[in-house]
Amino acid sequence: MTSEQANAAAYWKANVRLIIWSLVVWALVSYGFAILLRPMLAGITVGGTDLGFWFAQQGSIITFVGIIFFYAWKMNKLDKQFGVEE
Repeated sequence: MTSEQANAAAYWKANVRLIIWSLVVWALVSYGFAILLRPMLAGITVGGTDLGFWFAQQGSIITFVGIIFFYAWKMNKLDKQFGVEE
């Protein structure tokens, strides 16, 4: 394996790791907090409603948008690190 191939493999390994962790966070917030943990979050109020309902209606969307910005920022750093920036 050449140096260039090793660099490309390391780049894609870091990229896939970032994607997997982003999906895990998104699934935890949208499925875990909004559905599975909703009864536990019912006593906490946010904006006049319980926290579980808030995660189901707004929190998962806000988290997803935050993940998009985080992914773009982190990929720019990875691109610079591996020398493949625009």
